Amino acid sequence: MLKKARAGVAGNEEGATKDLSQSVLDSSRQIWLAGLGAFSRAQVEGKKVFETLVKQGEVLETKTRRAAQDTAAVARGAAKATVSEVSKGVGGTWDKLEQVFEDRVARALSKLGVHTQSDVERLTERVDALSEAVNALIKGAGMPPARRGAKASAAPAGTGARTSASKPVKRKPRAAARAAKQTVK
Repeated sequence: MLKKARAGVAGNEEGATKDLSQSVLDSSRQIWLAGLGAFSRAQVEGKKVFETLVKQGEVLETKTRRAAQDTAAVARGAAKATVSEVSKGVGGTWDKLEQVFEDRVARALSKLGVHTQSDVERLTERVDALSEAVNALIKGAGMPPARRGAKASAAPAGTGARTSASKPVKRKPRAAARAAKQTVK
């Protein structure tokens, strides 16, 4: 078109001006029609393209959700495993801490002279063993065993006489009494 316009300008200026304006009008009309055609085609094909894009988006969303759920499940499993490992480690740590605490308390009580339950049990066993040995000695010597809770001699009340239950009598063994007499002389 530009060639026609240049040719017309060269031959006849007046006719050339009409031809030039006519060609500009024709060109602008063609551009306008091309725009309308493109718009019309975009409307028709745009719906198809839009629907295609929606379908592709739905497929992609489904895949993405599946991948996210799988990743979340793996992460959940790893987190549970880590939590169980940590809780086992913490349990062992608490047990160790408890043992250290018990040991230190036992040492402190020992320094203060407080006896433990095992000390009392051992002492009880020793007292029982000594009681049995004393009873065996008493039986072997032919002496009657001491009665527990024996009633005191019948002294009249208010006489001021002491009973054997109120004040124990200390007796020295005969060998010790003889040794004491010899050192006095």
